[in-house]
Amino acid sequence: MTGFKDHFSERAAAYAAHRPVYPRALVDFLADVAPGRDLAWDGGCGSGQLSVLLADRFARVIATDASAEQVAQAAPHPKVGYRCAPAETSGLPNGAVDLAVAAQAVHWFDLARYYAEVRRVARPAGVLALVTYGLVQVDDDAAPLVQHFFSAVLGPYWPPERRYVDDGYRSLPFPFEEITAPPLEIRAEWTFANVVGYVETVSAVRALERARGPAPLAEFRRELEGVWQPAGATRTVRWPLALRVGRVRV
Repeated sequence: MTGFKDHFSERAAAYAAHRPVYPRALVDFLADVAPGRDLAWDGGCGSGQLSVLLADRFARVIATDASAEQVAQAAPHPKVGYRCAPAETSGLPNGAVDLAVAAQAVHWFDLARYYAEVRRVARPAGVLALVTYGLVQVDDDAAPLVQHFFSAVLGPYWPPERRYVDDGYRSLPFPFEEITAPPLEIRAEWTFANVVGYVETVSAVRALERARGPAPLAEFRRELEGVWQPAGATRTVRWPLALRVGRVRV
């Protein structure tokens, strides 16, 4: 587990409670391009946001994460086996996996070692999918506040790996036969509390609080609550998805 960049174990419960759920259209697309539907491996699974959805289309899902705290928060499912293991050394058998997926995770991996592991565990014509989403998008008068906080306030505190998320993983090496993915997005109807809970889980917030204390986040919370009235009202929030999908071995 050397080199594991752990940004989320301290907030594993909040991560499980407040991270958005992926659309079923994503799982349908991945199931359709996979050579079979026996086994999917969700590497860097966090608390299982995608793992349980994959179980709707695959007979078995192995979901691994290097954070024991994250795995402990994962939603149980009879077809999902959770394991505490880094993505670079999954412990899976050779040539067994129809689909390997890393959702909002691969930018934290040792990429060369992860790709080697994917090649080892994938069956012939197996599929690798890298999935990420960028900044949350909120409509109406809340949009400028959210954009300012993520870009200007959090901007200096993002880990360097964030640049890969910002460009939709296009700058990551991807030495596989690429499959074109359809346009997809996460969409949710959230209250003010939902948005604040999500914001508190992003990797840059902890660095911001270490450097400047709780005041910047508290100010953002007050300003957002001022325009999000009533606070219990729901608004549409969106995250466009970016995918790199390819055949591992032909």
